[in-house]
Amino acid sequence: PLPTQEELAGLRCRLQRVKALAQLAQLPPVPAAATTDLRSRLEQVRQLELRIREKKAGSRATLGAQPSGGTESTAPAAEAGEKPPAYQRFHTLAQDLPPGLTLPYKFKVLAEMFRSVDTIAGMLFNRAETITFAKVKQGVQDMMRKQFEERHMGQIKAVYPTSYRLRQEKNIPTFGNGAKKSSYQLTLEPVLGEEEKVDGRPHLSASRLLERRKEFNRNLVNIVKQHHKAFLAALSPPMVVPEEKLTRWHPRFNVDEVPDISPAELPQPPQEDRLTTAQEVLSTARGMLPPKMEKALANLALRTAEASAGEPVVSKAPSPASTSSALKGVSQALLERIRAKEAQKLQALMTRDPRQEERLAMLGRLPAMARILRNVFVAEKKQALTMEVACEMEKHLRLFAELLPDWVGIHAIRTDTYIKLDKGKDLGLITERLTKAAKEAEAP
Repeated sequence: PLPTQEELAGLRCRLQRVKALAQLAQLPPVPAAATTDLRSRLEQVRQLELRIREKKAGSRATLGAQPSGGTESTAPAAEAGEKPPAYQRFHTLAQDLPPGLTLPYKFKVLAEMFRSVDTIAGMLFNRAETITFAKVKQGVQDMMRKQFEERHMGQIKAVYPTSYRLRQEKNIPTFGNGAKKSSYQLTLEPVLGEEEKVDGRPHLSASRLLERRKEFNRNLVNIVKQHHKAFLAALSPPMVVPEEKLTRWHPRFNVDEVPDISPAELPQPPQEDRLTTAQEVLSTARGMLPPKMEKALANLALRTAEASAGEPVVSKAPSPASTSSALKGVSQALLERIRAKEAQKLQALMTRDPRQEERLAMLGRLPAMARILRNVFVAEKKQALTMEVACEMEKHLRLFAELLPDWVGIHAIRTDTYIKLDKGKDLGLITERLTKAAKEAEAP
């Protein structure tokens, strides 16, 4: 049977709704330029994500040897005669600057600890907060990923006694750090002058932080200088080098053998509080540790105390050189003259100005560069060349003109600088003169 009029009207209505939904579902075409822009942005995001992953992988590789807690575990003390790890023994080789008066690795770590302590203490001090050792310890460990204990604070106090005023105070808000409010806490207060005030209150500025950091580094260098002075005095013959003229250490002075800094004595809580705390710790430990472990810990503490008491104060100096069997029959006066001459050369090396060191290095390169320079003039077939042709050799060319004005001449004409070379000179004689000049410059 054929559909009725009402059924046809219903079908038409449904068909119109379907067409309307189909039109709404159709999206406008995306322009080609927009597609290119989206693709380029997507590629940038992918590259950024790749760099972030590489950086994280590098950080994990650097910190792979550290525990997951973020701080280095306290390693046992090195046995007598055991070499320090390679990253400590060869850290000076990775420096960008010339060696000069380098510091031991442990001194550099202590300098970084002082910088971190000053940064954290400065923020707390400028906010008028009480600076407790617990706050500073956590901040330094987060910044350096190294363990920071009270002995390190004692070393800082020993190196820079006027940096902080240390006290034991009680009734300081703890804010859930596990300590009782009624117990004593070690507090720090930066020592500042009367002129360093803002609105009538002392303020630790960024410039003052930089001055304190430089002062701490100077004190560390002075400590090493004292050990170096003792080293020189123990040589045969003894050497005396003025500290203000010292630019590098003696070649046989091992800077990493300088003993660690003995910590200064920190203020302690009153005797009754220390006894109460010790009794609480001992009672807790007795309940948790077996008797054998308690006895082992007591013996370990005793051995550690004996070892620290017998630690040397000054660096080891070489013993006087004894006459070997190969030197038997050689005049003692001749040996003394040779040793005195060697000491004179070493003293000149330790007090040599860095600019003179650079000049000596250039002098050592001149004989080989003389051949190169002459080949350039022969290849160009010219009597004079502009300075731009040999711009990489400009400093050496001016040194050539200073030492050998009869062979190399530099002439400024209008806006250009020209180099003139006498190609008729014997290159062998030129090399001989340059070598002689280098030896004369090296002489003390």
